[in-house]
Amino acid sequence: MNNFFKNNDSNSAIEAQYEAQKIAFAPIIFQVARSIRDLGILKLLYNSKEGLSISELEKKTELSKYSIKILLETSLSADIVKKDDDKYFITKTGIFLLNDKMTNINMNYNHYVNYLGLYNLDKALISNKAEGLKNFGDFETIYPALSTLPPKIKQSWFEFDHFYSDDAFPMAIKIVLKAQPKTILDIGGNTGKFSLNIAQNSENTTITIVDLPQQIKLAKENIQNTPFKDKIKFIEQNILDKTLSIPEGYDIIWMSQFLDCFDEENICELLTRVKKSMNENSRLYIMEPLWDKQLYETSAYCIINTSPYFTAMANGYSKMFNYEDIEEYIKKAGLSIEKEIHNIGICQSILICK
Repeated sequence: MNNFFKNNDSNSAIEAQYEAQKIAFAPIIFQVARSIRDLGILKLLYNSKEGLSISELEKKTELSKYSIKILLETSLSADIVKKDDDKYFITKTGIFLLNDKMTNINMNYNHYVNYLGLYNLDKALISNKAEGLKNFGDFETIYPALSTLPPKIKQSWFEFDHFYSDDAFPMAIKIVLKAQPKTILDIGGNTGKFSLNIAQNSENTTITIVDLPQQIKLAKENIQNTPFKDKIKFIEQNILDKTLSIPEGYDIIWMSQFLDCFDEENICELLTRVKKSMNENSRLYIMEPLWDKQLYETSAYCIINTSPYFTAMANGYSKMFNYEDIEEYIKKAGLSIEKEIHNIGICQSILICK
């Protein structure tokens, strides 16, 4: 396990008090940071090497002097801007808020998907139900709701989900195809991106996606107009339905950011049923972002703090893994890790199990 967060509790009392206030005011800082980005002030400051005064910003925007002061003063306290005489300048933090793709995807995801629902995090922690999801409708989990969410929320969810997996796909596909599989079962295939990438890179592999009906519908829509539609098959199945067996006869069973959608009991039960569907030549490939296997503490921070989304918004009971968690579940199911490959793309690991 990487020794992340090793300097915790190393601040002086005054520094610790300041850090506590940053947490107490974090929702306000977040919304101001998003607003100063979305209302165009950060871009104006970024494009002005000489800086801009409040009156100059007032002329370049449709905002009042009052509104500009509100945004600039909070941003000054959060190191998003800096001030020299009457001129304001963007800081390095502000540049990341404006231009960094990961930061923008994370911010949009937390604003549109999570912000209102996290108000009910304490209720979700007590009930182990996605209490915050009520903001979007009467759903037990977010997954059947994805296809019907309002456009901005849906877009932000999929951009977040795909950002952390898509970057890993080129390397992951090479790892999978190195085994020269004839058949692949893509469990939890979501929009079909992985299966489509496999079809594009292998003439001899047939892929079957198994997922909920709502997700299969999305996958079919994305695949039906491509030249690879005949290489990809579909099975509509609730993979957690214990009365249904896992489809058999596949060389590779693939799960990408799938197991983190379930609790320990269901993960172990599902992996046990997957094991029953395998033969001695089958392999299970699990791709997950394991926070303690990251290269950088920033990645570990982002992954860990995705877990409360699962609590309040997704289902109420799942979380992101560290290596020890996923290793324990694999062993409980009677499987063993044959090979592990880390630092794939931005943050992913692949565990090959037999």
